[in-house]
Amino acid sequence: MTTTRRWLLKSRPYGPLKDSDFDLVTVPMPDVGEGHFLVRLTHFSFDPTQRGWLGGDTYLPAVPIGGVVRAGGIGEVVASKHPGFEVGDVVQGTFGWQEHALSDGTTETGPVTKLRGGITPEQALGVFGVTGLTAWFGLTEIGQPKAGDTVLVSGAAGATGSVVVQVAKALGCKVIGIAGGAEKCGWVVEQAGADACIDYRAGNVARQIREHAPKGVNVVFENVGGEILDAALANLALRARVVLCGGISSYNDTAEDRSPGLRNYMNLTVMRGRMEGFIILDFAKRYGEGVAELAKLMAAGKLKTAEDVAHGFENCPATLRRLFEGKNFGKQLLKV
Repeated sequence: MTTTRRWLLKSRPYGPLKDSDFDLVTVPMPDVGEGHFLVRLTHFSFDPTQRGWLGGDTYLPAVPIGGVVRAGGIGEVVASKHPGFEVGDVVQGTFGWQEHALSDGTTETGPVTKLRGGITPEQALGVFGVTGLTAWFGLTEIGQPKAGDTVLVSGAAGATGSVVVQVAKALGCKVIGIAGGAEKCGWVVEQAGADACIDYRAGNVARQIREHAPKGVNVVFENVGGEILDAALANLALRARVVLCGGISSYNDTAEDRSPGLRNYMNLTVMRGRMEGFIILDFAKRYGEGVAELAKLMAAGKLKTAEDVAHGFENCPATLRRLFEGKNFGKQLLKV
């Protein structure tokens, strides 16, 4: 092969993502110089945080206009002049939306790593990747649940939320999920093991939370924000902990159509609660610890995964949009 393809950011998205925000280009295959290796990408991870990276500076610099769209991926080393990587190695890193990536062993979010034996690409990008680690550290370090606590998880059928549900159950908590639609709520209860799941499409989420947790919620793991978070704040128990992981309901907001502010935030004062945000990169030095704990749960049969796998490199933009249209079920991936 003498050429390869890349998805570039053509324009800064405003509101919902559009095909016109991206540009699929064909470029010459990179030359492999000393200290470098070439990866043929086979799988990509799709995560809500990518919308933030496209829109502007966040905890990472914005993807530049004309730059390769940032994304985590897995691929096979097909050429190498690097002493630490051999042809045939399966590796993981933030390679971006490109069929082939040239690397010196590092990416802007950390080192390129080799997949451990017995772990599939889907698991490496999902339950044992940033998704699962976000769930583990966000819940255990920020939420600090105790056995007997009631834990409320929004986006409970999503990649991170579904792991939070199962970790909380393994820690001896009562778990209430929030998801959209009967099918997703059924999975959250029957497969992930939640004690109940609220269908937010049925309306009056605050009342539904109160019915399932009449004494209030001890830990809120928040992935959605907006009205869902406001409903949770109305139902806090004394000294509750609110973990701010994401706010997917507002990621596509514009200046003209911004989500309303919280009405129930003063309940944090009344109930002496704590609301704290975090970024998974805060725990980068402890990733190995998190993977080990998640692996124990999986080996014990206490952790199940759901993957939503799209196919075809040309479908990268459409696959990312699925996250913001409520179409994905579990971890959203794409197989090249």
